[in-house]
Amino acid sequence: MHLNFAFTTVQILWTLTFAAHLVLLVVLMGRDRARRFPWFTTGIALAALRLISSRLLYGRLPQLTMSEIFIVLADVSSVVALLVVAEVARRAFGRVQRRTLIMWAVALMVLGGLVLGFWGPWPAWKTLTAGSLISTLQLLQLIAQKIGLLVDVLSIALGVLVLLFGRRYGAGWRSHAQLLIIGLSTASLGQLAVQAIWEIIAKTAVPHSMAEYERILGLREKLLNGNNAVYLLVLVWWIVCLWINEPGEKKEAEAPSAIAKAPAGELPKDAQE
Repeated sequence: MHLNFAFTTVQILWTLTFAAHLVLLVVLMGRDRARRFPWFTTGIALAALRLISSRLLYGRLPQLTMSEIFIVLADVSSVVALLVVAEVARRAFGRVQRRTLIMWAVALMVLGGLVLGFWGPWPAWKTLTAGSLISTLQLLQLIAQKIGLLVDVLSIALGVLVLLFGRRYGAGWRSHAQLLIIGLSTASLGQLAVQAIWEIIAKTAVPHSMAEYERILGLREKLLNGNNAVYLLVLVWWIVCLWINEPGEKKEAEAPSAIAKAPAGELPKDAQE
């Protein structure tokens, strides 16, 4: 007996990714993590909104209207992603002196600026400022792409810093801040790897027939599916890590209840210490 699945790889990945976003939101709010990471929670909600919007609106609106909606959502999401990086960095390096923190931030922004300057095309300024709706959308799309690239670079650099110095400055192993950064850096590594591989293929591949052209497009789809699979694994990682308490979190939560239950004039041993 042969089983016939009518779902494509893209459809399966979309369904699993959207479901993972919803589960992650439930964990963030149900386990009271949203209060500690409000921008991260906002970013996950925006990602879920973009996913469901692409499925519900695709083919049901004029192409220009859809472009306006998705480009604006991409800009908002990219700005929120930048705030997420700042949020988890502040949580991870809570004990770093302000002066050292500023120096690190400047160094990371310089690194990100260099990558932005040399990676990816920059269209002519006249094209972006032509005053038409199309040029405005192109400018907004460029902003979303460049901020997204900056976020990827900062996430990877921040992941390296956390692995090297996080424990020393307040982000111990299994802390939620460190685990979130590991996920962010992994997703960013996958994103940049796919971009780099595709740019190399696009520059070197010269199709001589329609079959070769379709094979190249099929390779691009496989790369995108691989990147989406990596992101899905990162979502599962975040779900598991945020569900589990940080080391020492359970003891801190139990201490007030233990004190309340103690007889009058008598405190638990931990509270006395």
